[in-house]
Amino acid sequence: MMEEIVKPENLVYAKSKLLTDAPMHYCPGCSHGTVHKILAELIGELGIQDKSVGIAPVGCAVMLYNYLDIDWVEAAHGRAPAVATGLKRTNPNLHIFAYQGDGDLAAIGTAEIIHACNRGENITIVFINNGIYGMTGGQMAPTTLLGMKTATSPQGRKADLNGYPFKVSEMMAQLSGVSYVTRQAVHTPSAVRQTKKALKKAFEKAYAGKGTSFVEVVATCSSGWKLSPTEANRWMAENMLPFYPLGEIKDI
Repeated sequence: MMEEIVKPENLVYAKSKLLTDAPMHYCPGCSHGTVHKILAELIGELGIQDKSVGIAPVGCAVMLYNYLDIDWVEAAHGRAPAVATGLKRTNPNLHIFAYQGDGDLAAIGTAEIIHACNRGENITIVFINNGIYGMTGGQMAPTTLLGMKTATSPQGRKADLNGYPFKVSEMMAQLSGVSYVTRQAVHTPSAVRQTKKALKKAFEKAYAGKGTSFVEVVATCSSGWKLSPTEANRWMAENMLPFYPLGEIKDI
């Protein structure tokens, strides 16, 4: 019996041409790879590969430049919004986005993100929030939940000792320069579709000169959380999402 030949018109899904063949270094179950795939598909579908520049800072997020075939600029820890600002102001015809984790954006980069958003820079910020420092050993992050155990909060985060988790998106939504704020996830197929839709709106709004777009993605860190990929998705849904609810926060 002859093997069935799959014709191009029967092709249902294919790897985005913007994704390189470099082996991904992320831990099994990490949300970063899924967000990378979404960005590759979106930039390809919008036809803006030659007009897009990503800013990769420090942490797990820095590895994105290995996997997405567009122009990249690396930034010092927390300084991605400042670098993105300079690129966009000198090249207003480009789509500029920063891709940052919570340890980078919400800790050392707090001042940078607040002022860039308050100025209304026409850039897109992609904020990956897994509630922990992933690359450096699983330390407590500004977004770590109360009671959550990490390498530096082995008894669980305590408000009187460590302060409260930082709801970055809600804070950014208060700034006049920000036109779009949304919080999404990638733990289910429907969530992936919603995240892609949100990122498309963010790119379009920033390019149209409407101000800063801020897309938070609540993510997993299987290794940092000491859970299997399946357990991490379940733990995120049961613990992260009640505190960091998904949906549109600001759209003007």
